[in-house]
Amino acid sequence: MLLLGVEKENGWLFAEYSLTYRVGWEQICRGVELAYDYYEYVEVLVDDKIVNINSKEQVMDLEEARKMTIRGFSKIIGVPLMITFFNQLQVARCSVACATEEFQAADYEKFNKSLAQYMDSLEIAMFR
Repeated sequence: MLLLGVEKENGWLFAEYSLTYRVGWEQICRGVELAYDYYEYVEVLVDDKIVNINSKEQVMDLEEARKMTIRGFSKIIGVPLMITFFNQLQVARCSVACATEEFQAADYEKFNKSLAQYMDSLEIAMFR
């Protein structure tokens, strides 16, 4: 994934990524399924509505829609994190709470170093 930009607003960093390829619903589900175990207080949203699931395996059964979001407290980066994937597009949006020193400024290079490997891992998981 390529980080297109990052901005700070109301205590959050908002970033937009360009994926290497367009992704379909099945690829999005695979990425969210991989990430599911790495969140505390995890929620999955389909078209901005929280879906009632209790395990990562249930992600693959969600009905196709325009977008899917996973959010909660990331066990990997140690702050609240929300990632939205868009069906049939090459776009992902990420929101990170400015809860640690690492995520206080909308600095492109610093943000990219903090999240690039994580976001790339999600994209790779989409094509497993």
